[in-house]
Amino acid sequence: MADTHVLFVEDDDVIREATQLALERHGFMVTAMPDGLLGLEAFRASRPDIALLDVMVPGLDGVSLCRRIRDESTVPVIMLSARADSIDVVLGLEAGADDYVTKPFDGAVLVARIRAVLRRFGHAGGGAPAAAGQQTQGALLSFGDLDVDTEGMEVRKGGAPVALTPTEMRLLLEFSSAPGTVLSRDKLLERVWDYGWGGDTRVVDVHVQRLRTKIGQDRIETVRGFGYKLKA
Repeated sequence: MADTHVLFVEDDDVIREATQLALERHGFMVTAMPDGLLGLEAFRASRPDIALLDVMVPGLDGVSLCRRIRDESTVPVIMLSARADSIDVVLGLEAGADDYVTKPFDGAVLVARIRAVLRRFGHAGGGAPAAAGQQTQGALLSFGDLDVDTEGMEVRKGGAPVALTPTEMRLLLEFSSAPGTVLSRDKLLERVWDYGWGGDTRVVDVHVQRLRTKIGQDRIETVRGFGYKLKA
């Protein structure tokens, strides 16, 4: 992680300095900014490997900053929120964040979450064997008008390219590897978010909804009480 550049936006001086030191001790290079506008400038100037954004920062709040970053890049984003039950968590995920961490947080937990996000961004998935009812040609999986290239990491709907973030791509690859099979939220957290422990399933629900808006609302079906499945 020595070459990994983290953009950290946090207005609390104590938290910002302590977290920066903790991340640097684990080998990360950190650019720390006290507000969202400076954070956006730093993002554009340095193009970090990952952005760590507090929700409540002055100038440009973390959710708005996440949207601005997502308009320009698929770089992974982790939101920091003071309340686990806050609507800010959902707003951050809907804005394009890939994960969130609740404050106060343990430095080791934060580092583990950052590394988990970076691992899945470093390898967005992989080829999967064809399932019944699934038309294939090499690494191309087709589901109606939806084509998924598992090697080129490209998706087309009706022949038009679909722009997915790496997290959305991994989620789609999990569904497309087993069309018609119900995948639980816990299983998706484990496979896509690399959670070796129970996590907040809102992360899954928001990402599924974001994926639906891009590939078709009826392509992923909700199976109440169990999870989701991709219609073959």
